[in-house]
Amino acid sequence: MDIKNVTETIAMIEEQNFDIRTITMGISLLDCIDPDIDKAAEKIYAKITDKARDLVKVGNEISAELGIPIVNKRVCVTPIAIIGAATDAADYVPLARAMDEAAQKVGIDFIGGFSALVQKGYAKGDKILIDSIPAALAATQKVCSSVNIGSTKTGINMSAVADMGRVIKETARLSDLGAAKLVVFANAVEDNPFMAGAFHGVGEAEVVINVGVSGPGVVKRALEKVRGASFDVVAETVKKTAFKITRIGQLVGQMASE
Repeated sequence: MDIKNVTETIAMIEEQNFDIRTITMGISLLDCIDPDIDKAAEKIYAKITDKARDLVKVGNEISAELGIPIVNKRVCVTPIAIIGAATDAADYVPLARAMDEAAQKVGIDFIGGFSALVQKGYAKGDKILIDSIPAALAATQKVCSSVNIGSTKTGINMSAVADMGRVIKETARLSDLGAAKLVVFANAVEDNPFMAGAFHGVGEAEVVINVGVSGPGVVKRALEKVRGASFDVVAETVKKTAFKITRIGQLVGQMASE
C-alpha cells in the first residue's frame, strides 16, 4: 500500500464508520457424527474448542496491528440436523448446549449452525431439529438457528412454512432474545457466514475463514463527493470504493488464516 492508500484507509475508519464486522470461522462437524447423542455432543464441543481456540486472540491481534476495528468473532458449523440424524434422539437440545458451551469456552460472540435445509422436503433429522429450536434457543446464550424452507429451483416447502410459523411464536414465548437468533431462509447459500443464519455448508472445506466488512458510511461519503456527476462517474466511484473495502477484508482474512 502506498501512502495515499494508507491515508484513505485511516479516513474510512475514523470518519466513515468503516470496520470489519466479523471474522467467522466455519467448521465441519461431519466427523462428529455418532449414534449416541451425548457422544456426538462431546465430539462437537471438542472440535470447536480445538479449531477455534485462537480465533478471538488472533482477531484482537490483527485489529491492533492494522488499527481496524474487528467487531465480532464468530463460528458457524455444519447444519446440526445432519449431525443429529445419526442418533435416535427425540430432540437436539444437547447438541445446542454443546455448541453454546464451546462458544463460551473460546470467547466468541455467536455460533451458528443449529440449522436444517428443508427446501425440498424433510429428512430424518430435519423435523426433530425444527421442533427443538424454541427450547434450544431458550437454553443457550450464543447459539443461532436457521431453516431454509424454499428455493427458486425447488419451490417452497409449505409444510415447513406452517411449522416455522409455530416455531417462531413458541421461540418468542420461551425467551426474550430467542427469535432474534432465528432466521428463516429462501435460497440460502452454503457458504453463508452471517449471523443469525450462518452455517457451514457440506461442500465447504474442513475449516474456513470468512470476513464480513461493514462500509455503508464509506460508500455514502464517496457518493457525496461526486453528487451531480454523470452516471459513469458514479458507477466508477462505487466500484473503486467497494474494491478498497473488499481489499482490506481480504487482507484481514489472509492474516487470520495464516
